[in-house]
Amino acid sequence: MIKENANPGKKTNFRWVMCSMLFFATAVNYMDRQVLSLTWKDFIAPEFHWTNNDYGNITALFSIFYAVSLLFAGKFIDWMDTKKGYLWAIGIWSFGAILHAFCGIATSGIVAGEWFVGFEGAKDAIALVNDFSRVTFVSVTLFIFARFVLAVGEAGNFPAAIKATAEFFPKKDRAFSTSIFNSGATVGALISPLTIPFIAKAFGWEMAFIVIGALGFIWMGMWVFIYKKPEEHPKINKAELDYILQDGEEVQDVRLPRKRISFKQAFKYKQTWAFAVGKFMTDGVWWFYLFWTPAYLSSVYGMDSTQSAPHIFVLYAITMLSIIGGWLPSYFVDKKKMDPYAGKMRSMLIFAFFPLLALLAQPLGYLSVWFPVIIIGIAGAAHQAWSANIFSTVGDMFPKYAIATITGIGGMAGGVGAFFINKGSGLLFDHSESTNMKFFGFEGIESGYFIIFSICAVAYLIGWGIMKGLVPKYKVITDL
Repeated sequence: MIKENANPGKKTNFRWVMCSMLFFATAVNYMDRQVLSLTWKDFIAPEFHWTNNDYGNITALFSIFYAVSLLFAGKFIDWMDTKKGYLWAIGIWSFGAILHAFCGIATSGIVAGEWFVGFEGAKDAIALVNDFSRVTFVSVTLFIFARFVLAVGEAGNFPAAIKATAEFFPKKDRAFSTSIFNSGATVGALISPLTIPFIAKAFGWEMAFIVIGALGFIWMGMWVFIYKKPEEHPKINKAELDYILQDGEEVQDVRLPRKRISFKQAFKYKQTWAFAVGKFMTDGVWWFYLFWTPAYLSSVYGMDSTQSAPHIFVLYAITMLSIIGGWLPSYFVDKKKMDPYAGKMRSMLIFAFFPLLALLAQPLGYLSVWFPVIIIGIAGAAHQAWSANIFSTVGDMFPKYAIATITGIGGMAGGVGAFFINKGSGLLFDHSESTNMKFFGFEGIESGYFIIFSICAVAYLIGWGIMKGLVPKYKVITDL
């Protein structure tokens, strides 16, 4: 039931407070995801004798866990609805993030019989074990379990955030609001190299997981008091509510059972497949940059995680340009009179050309490490701009009660794509390094990175072409 809001005069702007909450949740989401990539090479690998393939296995399985969880997270968010669903999601992933810190103690207990020790005691016990292969196997298995818990919770972030965006913003503003909260990923990735390696160096890698993981519980305390549906929220007056509901979308009476969409229904529509293909082709690129850039700077340029911190910071500072991705489709809709889908597809085509610069990252790296850093930053900005638009196409074409489910399906496809690129990268980098592989003038692990950069460069144009072929024109789903 829609609540009659008081003070119907000047339009309130509380929807942007909700957008800021989504921004902070997404920032925390990516910081929790980044802790491992910023600590494994310098702090964790020496302790547990990990190789690139071991790390690749962990990140690849995380991608699969995340992918499968996304399929069900969307349904879960639609079932629980936005407030409770988001609380469950961030609570689980914050617990999973902190769980990583205790993998060393658990490894010590299993391989050395030393359970009741602190973090330093666990390191000492593991160092005395001569069977390196067992230490590696046990530690990798434990980290995989911790990543599983993290993935199950993190899978709920984007379905919940996209659903909340559709609740609080009209269609014409959704790409922009999505680009703002989605930039939380960039800010999280930006803050991470300036904090995580230094926490790990000063207090141990375990504390990095604990400190960053605890941020999610702080967010939960704020969400409980801030979130209500816009039609029920005391901070939203009638003028703002009218603005939010300007598209004439149905507002379901909270006293009635909520409508839902089944997977069988969802997969009947080409719009679902188009979204899933776009995510499959491109999500893995972002995850590769996120998970492997610190290792790239270490393997190719000999930088440890504290030395590369300024480079990672600049890289993700560049990706902040992605906010333009939310403005551009509004320009096409308002100035060029395109429909929302056409405006977003035009924008996505423009953004799909920028990742081609990744073809030059490795060649120009011989001149200066800053060239690949800047190029990866531009490619990352293009991805985030692309991502904001592809997410908002779901709300343009599907009713609100189906948005989280469709977002989850696309997210699953993106996670599967990320699995292939992470697993393939780990295998390729170890192979190219051990065999001193030569490719296009590059040798060793540099040849491996050049191959992956080339795949990342063309993924967006291929994905856009398939999406356009499946859904050439704007068509709202009305027969659910």
